[in-house]
Amino acid sequence: LLSLGTGTNSEFAKNYTAEEAAKWGTLQWMSPLWEMRSAASSYMNDYYLSTVFQALDSQNNYLRVQENALTGTATTFDDASVANMILLVQVGENLLKKSVSEDNHETYEVALKRFAKLLSDRKKLRANKASF
Repeated sequence: LLSLGTGTNSEFAKNYTAEEAAKWGTLQWMSPLWEMRSAASSYMNDYYLSTVFQALDSQNNYLRVQENALTGTATTFDDASVANMILLVQVGENLLKKSVSEDNHETYEVALKRFAKLLSDRKKLRANKASF
């Protein structure tokens, strides 16, 4: 299972003071609440899936690709400007150099190549079985 995330905003970890939040209206509450709900759902799904795959001794069959430190226009879903597309390509290239996790020092580039080979080998195996 290859799980591709859309990225999370690094400002999600921003701290708010009680004084700031006390002045918020309904609309100001929507953004942080939406970000928390989205992030919690993403993190819980990843945790659940990785736990299930580990329990089945199949952890190499699951890879989550997610950038958790997006900033600026990289967090905007509707900015298709040339400048933002160039920025997103750079974000992707930088992500390839990062470690998959603190436990796994394999980079995303190495992990994706390993995963692609695994998928290719499985497809060839299925094709060979079908030809019998």
